[in-house]
Amino acid sequence: MAIKVVFCLPSLHLVGGMEKVLTIKANYFADVFEYDVTIVLTDSKEKAPYFPLSDKVKVVNLDIDFENIRLYPIYLKVILYSYKQFLYKRRLTKLLMSLRPDITVSMLRREINFITRIKDGSKKIGEMQFNRLNYRDFDISGRYSAIRHFFSKLWMNQLVYNLKKVDKFVVLSWEDLERWPELNNVVVIHNPIDKLPERVSDCSSKKVISAGRFVGQKGFDMLLDSWKIVNSKHPEWSLHIYGAGDRTTFNEQIIRNGIEGSCTLNGPLRDLTEQFCDSSIFAFSSRFEGFALVLTEAMSYGVPPVAFSCPCGPKDLITDGVNGLLVTPQDVDELAEKICYLIENEEIRKEIGRNARERAKNFTIDIMAKEWDKLFKALLSTN
Repeated sequence: MAIKVVFCLPSLHLVGGMEKVLTIKANYFADVFEYDVTIVLTDSKEKAPYFPLSDKVKVVNLDIDFENIRLYPIYLKVILYSYKQFLYKRRLTKLLMSLRPDITVSMLRREINFITRIKDGSKKIGEMQFNRLNYRDFDISGRYSAIRHFFSKLWMNQLVYNLKKVDKFVVLSWEDLERWPELNNVVVIHNPIDKLPERVSDCSSKKVISAGRFVGQKGFDMLLDSWKIVNSKHPEWSLHIYGAGDRTTFNEQIIRNGIEGSCTLNGPLRDLTEQFCDSSIFAFSSRFEGFALVLTEAMSYGVPPVAFSCPCGPKDLITDGVNGLLVTPQDVDELAEKICYLIENEEIRKEIGRNARERAKNFTIDIMAKEWDKLFKALLSTN
C-alpha cells in the first residue's frame, strides 16, 4: 500500500526556495515512489503554485488567510490571529482525521504549535527550511532591544518545546544540527536539486551570475560593493543578478558605485539554464540561508562558486579551493579578491567548475528522496 503523506505550509505561489523544494519532493514522491501526497495550504487560495506540480499531487487550501491580518490595526491583530489559529486547528484536525495519513510534515509554520495533539494516527515530522540562528530573524538591536530579546527567547523556547514532541525533526545541514543540543530526534536531509542538467558552462564567458530575492538576507548590497572593486580591475567582465522583489535601492547603489555599464538586475526566471551555461562564476553573498539551493543549482551546471561561508549551507557544500571558494562572511574585500582570482586564473576556474558539478551530483532528488523514504519507513516500522 502506498505511503500517504501530508505536507503543511502557508502557500505555494511565492518564488521561494521552500516552495521550490517542496514541489520537487512532492512531485518525485508521487510520480516515482507512487506515494499518496497531499499539500495543505492556509493562504492565497486564488493563486496558482509558481512551480509546476504533478497531477498526482493533491492540494487542499483551508482558506484561513493569515496574510490579511497585516491589514488590521495592532489592537485587532492579536484577536484576529487567535481566531484564525483556532480555525486552522479545527479545519486541519478535521482534514487529517478524514485523510488518515501515515506521515504529516509541518514546515514549522503555525501548525507546529498544535500538530502533535491531532490524534489522526500519523507520524509527525517537523522540517526546517531555515537555520536556528536566523529562523524568524528577530532583530534584537535598537530602542526596544531588551523587549525583542525577551520575546525572541520566549518564542525559541516554545519552538524547542514543540519540536521535542514530534517524531523526527529534519534540518538541512550538519552545521545547523549542532545548534540543537536540547533535541535527540534531529536528522539531516539536504535540500535536493531536481536533476543534474545535461548542459554545462564551459566557464569561458566574462560573466558572473547571482540569483535570489532582492531582500537584505541575500546580501546583494555587499555584492554590489564588491563588484565595484572587481570592475575597477576587470572592466571587461559583467555581473548579472536574477530575482524577485523591489530593485530600486539596488539600482540606486549601482549608480552610486559607478558600475552601470557592467551590472544588470533582472526579474525572476523559472529556469536559469541559459544564464548558468553562459556564466563563468557564481557569486553567493547571503548573510544567512537554510541550505542555499541556488548554490547547489549553479554548481550542477559546472559554474564555480565564490561564496560567503554564512550559516548555513555553503560549508556543507563546498570544500574550499576544490569545488568552490569560501569567503569570510560579509567581507566585501575578500569576496572581490576571490572573484578576481577566478577571473585571472582560467584553468583553475574551469577545474573548480568541473569539481563543483561532481559535488552537486550528491544532491539530486534521486539521492535525497531515498533519505526521505528511509526516514518514513523507519518511523512507520515503529508502529
